[in-house]
Amino acid sequence: MFRRTKPETSPESTAPVDPDLPAAAQPKGRPTPSRKEAEALNKARNKVPRTRKEQAEARRLTRGESSSNMRAAMKTGDERHLPARDQGPVRRFIRDYVDSRFSFIELLLPVMVVVLVLGWSGSPALASFANATLLAVLLVIVVEVVRMRLRLRKELTERFPDQPQNGATYYAVMRALQMRFMRMPRAQVKIGQQLPERYR
Repeated sequence: MFRRTKPETSPESTAPVDPDLPAAAQPKGRPTPSRKEAEALNKARNKVPRTRKEQAEARRLTRGESSSNMRAAMKTGDERHLPARDQGPVRRFIRDYVDSRFSFIELLLPVMVVVLVLGWSGSPALASFANATLLAVLLVIVVEVVRMRLRLRKELTERFPDQPQNGATYYAVMRALQMRFMRMPRAQVKIGQQLPERYR
């Protein structure tokens, strides 16, 4: 005679569960996810590579992204992704110092190519002329290197008195030896451009 009526399902009891919230933080009236469901959600969110193949793939993707960022930084000068040898305000100032001046040092490679061509021309006169030109250019480059070293050390002492200058001359000369369009990171200043007073 007396039938048990089914309790009406309230909207709160069927409300969806937010997977980003822990079970204790779920609103009242909502079912607590089971342990199996919680573990499945955690695995789906984390997606940590387990097997060697997955780990190798993750490392490959990381290296590819790092290389891509470094190549872009070489063009834009973004220090966040530059190699360690090019990072820091001192190295950035040295690059700008070299790039803002024309130097005979960068003519060494073209002169050596010309000398090589003339030496293989078969003409003793041209070979002698090439050798004399090479010696003259080398003398000029030695003078340029000495001048650059003295001026650069003075600028670094005034601008960065508390920072070490180890390898500054070598870094500057190696950059100056390259022709402007070959330099990496790319030049960010023009020849004759005045450099800022402070570098950070």
